[in-house]
Formats: sequence, structure tokens, C-alpha cells
Amino acid sequence: MEEGADKLFYMLFMFAYIFETDSHDHTNVVSEVTPTQPSEKTTTQQNVAPTKDALISSTERTSLLAGLEWPAPNKIVSSVNESTDATKCSYEVINLQENYTIGSFVNVLVVARDANGLAKTHGGDFFQAKLYNSQLKASTFGFVIDHNNGTYTVQFSLLWSGPAHVSILLVHSSEAVQVLRKQRDQDPDKVIFYGYFKDGTITEQVVCNALQSPWLVGDSKSCCCKYRDPVTGESWFCRRPSSLPCHAFSHHSMGRYQANLSSLESSLLNEKREKVVLGKDPVINVLPQETVKRENRRCQPGLDTPVPAGFYFQDRWTSMVCKSQAFSTAMLISDCLRDKQVHMMGDSTLRQWFEYLVETVPTLKRLNLYTSALSGPLEAVNLQNNYVIRWRAHGIPFRTTKTPVADLHYIARQTDDLAGGRHIVIVITIWAHFTTYPVDIYMRRVATIRRSILSLLQRAPDTLVLIKSANTGFKDVYGSDWLSWQLDLILRTMFRSLPVTFIDVWQMTSCHYSPDNIHPPKEVVRNEVDLFLSFVCPQ
Repeated sequence: MEEGADKLFYMLFMFAYIFETDSHDHTNVVSEVTPTQPSEKTTTQQNVAPTKDALISSTERTSLLAGLEWPAPNKIVSSVNESTDATKCSYEVINLQENYTIGSFVNVLVVARDANGLAKTHGGDFFQAKLYNSQLKASTFGFVIDHNNGTYTVQFSLLWSGPAHVSILLVHSSEAVQVLRKQRDQDPDKVIFYGYFKDGTITEQVVCNALQSPWLVGDSKSCCCKYRDPVTGESWFCRRPSSLPCHAFSHHSMGRYQANLSSLESSLLNEKREKVVLGKDPVINVLPQETVKRENRRCQPGLDTPVPAGFYFQDRWTSMVCKSQAFSTAMLISDCLRDKQVHMMGDSTLRQWFEYLVETVPTLKRLNLYTSALSGPLEAVNLQNNYVIRWRAHGIPFRTTKTPVADLHYIARQTDDLAGGRHIVIVITIWAHFTTYPVDIYMRRVATIRRSILSLLQRAPDTLVLIKSANTGFKDVYGSDWLSWQLDLILRTMFRSLPVTFIDVWQMTSCHYSPDNIHPPKEVVRNEVDLFLSFVCPQ
């Protein structure tokens, strides 16, 4: 479902988060540790209107929430058979022609039905669509429009010559989306984390999370240690250890998954249900043109991302945003990165870029920093071309194995420590570890990053800042594509006014032929990195 879809309804959030003011002391680099009592008002219990100095104004927050509105079913279902079923849905090409030419468009009508074969009368189903040719390893993303009456239109651009086929995927029924939204807004403890405390030979393990929720608070004797970063204002909560002080907090790890779903909710979200929408599978014959217009704009910050943002042909991505390049050899990559400091900050989908570059460029040597391979930080240097690449996980929450808290830096705080300049390249992605929280938590985190990036660009406007979008590949209550898409929309909207670059990997991962996976294969990562390098070294 895309931003242009009809929008009718959206639930109010159960948890509100205080958006703290812009006043903070950059000289203080030690996190504040505050034991709190259950009687105190916490961030999840207050609903304070942002002030004019807030990270996010009331007007902006209202606008962001409006942009996330999603059509809801017009009745409460009592059986999974009443939800949209991909095997009963259908599609057909509208006014199918014998031949088309490159540059023209095709529209496809999708009709949603439930498992009983009854046509749906409301919208809200989450479809993904692509046009593809398996032999040519060609594909592109389709734009889905919800008419809120059980029908949908998918718009495709025809971008290569040869036959093309339509693929429509029902990621989630409208009923399943409501389960995802309810779980996101009402249960922030679906994923919990462990905090490890140490003082000499004494160690303790407790549960932690980003919200001081009733579940985390527990009884009055166990709550809570609050860790508030003095620079970003971000907070983290752990149950108080029985014998150790709060400042003995040393390590962090993923805890467990514990979503509380009814049998009906589980059935609605069952990822084993057939997802492919059946259709007549017409062959769309695309003829070449004598002159094919390709995007010749220079790859530079501030460009809009169209739909489609590009297409694959012979497994190579051609961007419709700007004049992209293929960096097919280690020499081309190293020549592009000469004299650069590349700071990658985010999650494992960005760590894949680091790993790809180290694997592809023999002279790029990875240093052994004796840190976690999953959460880093990681660093590689190339002495011949005088460049360095660093990857660092964003701050907690972060689903990882046991790792020192000191190694998990907030992106905003890390960015504040960079002088910037024409030799500095910053790449950021942040979304996958926030899908289980009410969106206010994510809005605030993105706002702190935005403030930091704005300050960086004010003091060093020639710094290149790139934002990598979310990937597709999640399909459950802990990380659905629908949840990721909502966060990705927030990220794009909040950075829209800044001179930064968006690398749209959402479309690149959604339309590729590889199996659905949050961590795409090397073929996709290579094209993502090539697009990134096209902005570092534009033609």
C-alpha cells in the first residue's frame, strides 16, 4: 500500500511519549542513571503537548499520524474464513493490448475476496506487486492504489523490451493489519531485552525495555533503573537488580519474543497461508523504442524518489532517480572511496554493505577490534587509497547477542562527534528494531537524529548524508512489512526537507526474484552499494 492510497481510519495510540525540548548539554557525555518508583509518572503515562522548542511540534506529529492512516475492516470477523484470502482474490490487466512500447504503462485491477469467495467491500489489504521476466532477470515495483471498496489498482511502468508478467502478493489481509496495529500500539513488551549488571564477581540479569510499561514495572520492589542519555534525551529502563546498583549496568542482549495472541489473531497472521494472488497471467509484450529516455540527472542530495525508483535487468539495477553506475571491480570501488571516511550507523541490513565491501575489495582490510560480529563496532581500512569504513549498531533497542552497552551508541550522539566535511560520508538506517513499539517512540528517535544531522550540515554543508530505507522481508507480529512500511514513511517524511539522499531499497528488495528475506542476497546488496557509490562519486 502506498502513500497515495485512500486513507480513512487510524487508531489512536495507547502509549504517548514525551517529546523533550531541544535544550541539552553537549559537554556531558555520561549517561544519567536514575532509580524511579512506580508511583512516579512515567513517559508512558503522560500526554504532554510539545512546546515550540520540542523535537517534534504538535502540528508535525498530527501530520505524521494522519499520513499513517489505514482503512479498517467494516466489521469484526469471528473466523479466519472472513478475512481476505489470496487464493480467492483475482487480478486482470485493464484494457490489455497486443503490444506495448518501453515507457508506457499498464494498469491491473485486483479484486479482494475472503476464504468463502465473497467479495470484500472495504479496503486495507496490504498488497505488494511487481512486473517481472525471470529469463531476463528483470523486474520493477508496482504502485498499489486502494479504492476502499475491496478493489485495488496496480500501476506498472514498462521499462525493458520483451515479455513481462504480473505478480501480486497479499502480504497481510486487512484483518491481519488490524492485529499488527493493535499489538504494536498496546503491547510494547512483545520483545523484551536483558540487562546484565556486574560488580567484581557479582553478576545479575534483569529484563529491560524502552518503555516503563506495567509488565516491566512488576511489583514495587523491583522497579526500576532509568538510563537517560544527556545528549539525545533517549531513555532505557531495566528492573532494579536485587543486590547491585543501577550504575553496574554493563551488557545488553535480546531477551525473548512473547506476543500474546489469540488463536484467531494467530490464524490471521499465519505466514504459511498462500500469499500469491491468482490471475490470468497475461503476457505483456513490450517492444523496444528507437530512442529510450533514461534518467540523466546527476546523483546528488535532495532528489525525490519516484515510483518506480528503478528496475532490474540482467540482475543490474537501473535507477530512475539519477544516473546510476555499476562499480563492477574492486579498483572502481576504491577509486570512488579514495580519501573518504564512511560512517555507517544502523542495523544488520546496513552491516551487509560493510561486509560486501570488505569481501569485494581485497585491499580493504578489516581490523580486529575484538567486538561482536553482530553489533560491532566494525572497521576496515584501505591504505592504498586512504579510506576507512566503519559500521556501528544504532543504540538500544537492538536485538542482538550479549554485547557491552558502551558499544551501542545512539546515532545522534555519534553524529554530534563528527566534524563533517567533504571527506565524510554518513549512511544511516533505523527501523527494524522499532517495529514492536508505538510509533511515537520511533518518531522521537528519528527527531533526535534529524536534529543532529541538521546541526552537522549547518557546520559542514559539504558532508554527504545518505538515508537507507527499510527492507522488505518481515512477515510476522514482531516485524511485519506493514509495520516496517509505516516506519519508513515516517523516516522519509521527517527528512524530506533536509538536503540528504534516500537510497530506496524498499523497492529493490520487494521486486527482486530472490526468496523473501530481511537480509537480501549478494545480488541485491551489490546493487544497493552501487547506488550508494553513485551518490558518493556522481557522473
